[in-house]
Amino acid sequence: MCSANQSAVTEFILIGLSEDPKVQIGLFYIFLVVYLTTLVGNLLLIVAVRSSKHLHTSMYFFLANLSFLDICYTSTVVPKMLANLISTKKTISYTGCMIQVYFFLLMAETECILLALMAYDRYVAICYPLQYNIIMNTQVCFWLISVSWLTGCLISSIDIYFLLDLTYCGSTTIDHFFCEAPLLLQLSCSDITLISIVKLVGTIFFLFIPLPLILISYFRIIMAILKIRMGKYKAFSTCVSHLMVVVMFYGAAMFMYMRSDHSTTENRDKMVAVFYTVITPVLNPVIYSLRNKDVLKAVRQLYCFSSRF
Repeated sequence: MCSANQSAVTEFILIGLSEDPKVQIGLFYIFLVVYLTTLVGNLLLIVAVRSSKHLHTSMYFFLANLSFLDICYTSTVVPKMLANLISTKKTISYTGCMIQVYFFLLMAETECILLALMAYDRYVAICYPLQYNIIMNTQVCFWLISVSWLTGCLISSIDIYFLLDLTYCGSTTIDHFFCEAPLLLQLSCSDITLISIVKLVGTIFFLFIPLPLILISYFRIIMAILKIRMGKYKAFSTCVSHLMVVVMFYGAAMFMYMRSDHSTTENRDKMVAVFYTVITPVLNPVIYSLRNKDVLKAVRQLYCFSSRF
């Protein structure tokens, strides 16, 4: 019977990555180290960009925003996952689950737009170098970032509105390590036709509109770089860093959200989820820092300054 509605659901059970207590302890320490590294690495990148005047350009402004997004993005999932790994009661409250879904979607959708903005920024910098500072001025950058956040907030609010209206009649066990919207749909006994359409439209908007824009931008960038006699390596290096992040983020997102069947969660699916919720945020500052001499210089100066105290 489906007489109970969502108000009767007080919590969900999260199975997690493993049910073996020894494995759980090992995973706890591994993910704790990765999470702390993510926080330190991204915070260091933000401080380096803020403290170095030669990094006060649109490229590094977007990069600092990406680091902030990654901190928020991984923090919506990892702390609760760590708590459940060392707890015998592996649950999350209904309210906590909805909050986690909302902020996860907000950060993920905002990052999709931000990655497209970063591609456009590189396109303008390489194809229109003389007009770069005029086109990508401070006011424009703040406007673009604001639009990306507002768009992410609007779409995630629509998603969570429909999720809050779902009815749960049977099991509330989620075979995952965090609350993910497709799995909540599978648990519900409501008619999910409308929300499935909304989900599909949102997926198309955030995956299949920004991605072609990114690809078109980089096609034109590559064509422009091939015509440059000097400075090709630096231009390619900057673009390769961004492309690596795009491939990792969009590849994992498309694998998880473009599938029609989420009725069962295989270990492979959980590993992919670990990749885009835990691994990608810790890799971003490493990818950008190691391939960017300006960032490395700023980090060294920051380290030298801090070592004096």
